[in-house]
Amino acid sequence: MQLSNEEEDYNLSLSKFESMLKTNKVLFFDSEEFEEIILHYLDIGKANLAKKALKLALDQHPKSTGLKLVQVEMLVYDDKLEIAEKLLNELYAIEPNNEEIYIQKANIYSKRDQHEKAVELLKIALEYTDDFADVYNLIGMEYLFMDNLEMAKDNFIKCLEEDLEDQSALYNVVYCFEFLDQNQEAITYLNQYINKNPYSEIAWHQLGRLHYGIKEYESAIRAFDYATLIDDEFLGAFMERAKAYERLKQYAEAIESYNRTIELDDATSYALLRIGKCYEKLGNKALALKYYNKTVHEDPLLDKGWIAITDFYVRQKNFQKALFFVNKALTIDNQNRLYWKRYATINKQMNFFEEAEFGYRKAVEFGDYALDTWLFWVDILQFLGEFESAIQTLLQASEYFPEENEVEYRLAGLYFMIQDNTKAKFHLSNGLRLNFDNYILIEDLFPVVWTKKTVQNYITKHKNNND
Repeated sequence: MQLSNEEEDYNLSLSKFESMLKTNKVLFFDSEEFEEIILHYLDIGKANLAKKALKLALDQHPKSTGLKLVQVEMLVYDDKLEIAEKLLNELYAIEPNNEEIYIQKANIYSKRDQHEKAVELLKIALEYTDDFADVYNLIGMEYLFMDNLEMAKDNFIKCLEEDLEDQSALYNVVYCFEFLDQNQEAITYLNQYINKNPYSEIAWHQLGRLHYGIKEYESAIRAFDYATLIDDEFLGAFMERAKAYERLKQYAEAIESYNRTIELDDATSYALLRIGKCYEKLGNKALALKYYNKTVHEDPLLDKGWIAITDFYVRQKNFQKALFFVNKALTIDNQNRLYWKRYATINKQMNFFEEAEFGYRKAVEFGDYALDTWLFWVDILQFLGEFESAIQTLLQASEYFPEENEVEYRLAGLYFMIQDNTKAKFHLSNGLRLNFDNYILIEDLFPVVWTKKTVQNYITKHKNNND
């Protein structure tokens, strides 16, 4: 690739400066060369070299406003705001129409969290600048700091009107639209932007993301297609397109897109996992398992990979293997309620009831308050003959589900089992009131209780009183 004359001059200046540092010879540079050298070192985080260059620059050009403004930038970078402000005031007295003075003053106020004052100064800078895009971008950032996203958005839009190629402003304007829940407005804006700048792969990608967010998957794919046509190595667009194809159940196309991401970069565990899931949806179990195994080989600490294999074997009803892999996932994340629930369900299927009870208990401990988790747990406690524990668990569940007939019928059955007939009848009455027809739960879960005449009579009496 050929370098432009400017790039060649810039590289020559940089080489010349670094050579000078090695030989301790003092060479002459014009002030603009020094500015570029200093800013280069600041950009790559070499502050000490930037300071050396600045000292030499000011020795050779003590009256250069440009270099003094770079000095201000470095003082602000080092949080020496008072010294920077004093130097700016001196420069203002010499060049009151220099927009950089107002921009740097605004930078100081921004550092002090005085963002409104910073905006005032940047608006003055607009009167003197030729680079409107940069100043509008800075104003937009100040409004972002103030959480005024409408004004931030307006200024990023103004920035893009001045410079269509400003990618940071494009990302920021989309961020503002999304934060304000203005997805449709964002789509309208991006379509207008694309009319002016049709070869912006960033705009097409962002448009695709927005369509995906509102479940317009066909439109999302179309936008991602354009992004990948403009840049055939745009990994993010291929990844997003694959996800959209998955949503449309077009699994073969999704696999193709995920594979493209692997061609562009090293295989990611995420892409391998998704390919496995797509193959499973297509009914190709061998390839699904192959990619699940590749996932955990690529990233052995990715618990989702182990869980994918667990779920695969659960669907095959191979619970022995499923148990092995869910234990792998729990080794990585032993506080995940979903994993504990799977552990419990698998053990229950294998008639390992004590292990299943432990799994449901841990699932609830880590925040799984779903009704079926409570009920599975209680039913196993009852099966193990732990009636008191089952009652305490149901009373805990009733705090989350105060009017749930399945909880009430179980409490009734358990209280009958421990001969506490008063509480049993209270909860049976609640169950019958909430859902009379579900009294069959007593027959299914507590056949011993169901055979009692008192229970039969109580249900019949309740029915007669409500007919």
